[in-house]
Amino acid sequence: MAKKWYNFLVSVDQPIDAATEDEARPDQGKGAAAPRSAAQTVAEIASAAAMDPKFTSPVNNPTSFDEIYHAAEITEASHGYTILKVADMLQSEHIRSLAPSVKRSSILVALDAAGVKLQEVIEDAVRRDRALDTYERVQERALHELESQKAEENRQVQAELDRIAAEHQARIQKNNDDVAKEKERFYGWRLKKQQEEQKISEAVSYFTTENPITTSGHASEPSPAPKQQAS
Repeated sequence: MAKKWYNFLVSVDQPIDAATEDEARPDQGKGAAAPRSAAQTVAEIASAAAMDPKFTSPVNNPTSFDEIYHAAEITEASHGYTILKVADMLQSEHIRSLAPSVKRSSILVALDAAGVKLQEVIEDAVRRDRALDTYERVQERALHELESQKAEENRQVQAELDRIAAEHQARIQKNNDDVAKEKERFYGWRLKKQQEEQKISEAVSYFTTENPITTSGHASEPSPAPKQQAS
C-alpha cells in the first residue's frame, strides 16, 4: 500500500526528474543513467535503508511514538527536516488546500532552499516506518505470549475449580444420602411406633372411657368396658 509521503514527494506516475535522480543516486553523475520511474527510485531508497532497527532502550509509553523512535535510535538531522516535519508542512494552512502537484513542488522548493536532499527525507520515513513495524511485532509477540500464559493459567484454574466442584458435589451427595438413609430409618421406626402405640391404646381402651394414649394414626374405637355385677 502506497505511503502518503510517496504520493506527494515523489510522483509514481512520471519518470523522476534529473535532479531527484542525482539525489537518489549520488554515486552516479547527472544523466549517467536512463530515466527510471519514481516508484523504482523509492524502492531502491527503501532497500538501501538499514534493516529492521534494534531497540536499545525500553519503551515505557507505547502510545508515544517519539519514545519509540528514540528507543530505535532514530535521530533528527541537523537541518531538522524529517518526514514528520514534511507531513506537518503538507497540512499547513498555506498549502493544505492546494493541488497535490503544487504541494509537492512547494515542499521540494523548501527542501532545496534548506540544502536538504529528498532522499534523506524518504530514508527518514523508511526508518521510522520500520521502527513502528518492528515495535508492532514486538508488542504482538508479547501479546501472544501473554495470551498463551493466561490461557494456561485459566486452564489450571478451571481444573482446580472442577476438582473442588467435584469434591463439594460428592459431599453434597453424601449429605443427601445420609439424610435419605436417616429418613428411611426414621419412617421405619415411626411405623413400628404407631403399631406399638396402637397395641397400647387398644389395651388401655378396655379400662378407660377416654383413652389417654396418643397415636399417630386413627386409633380404633375402644371396646366398651364390661359392666361390674352388683355383689
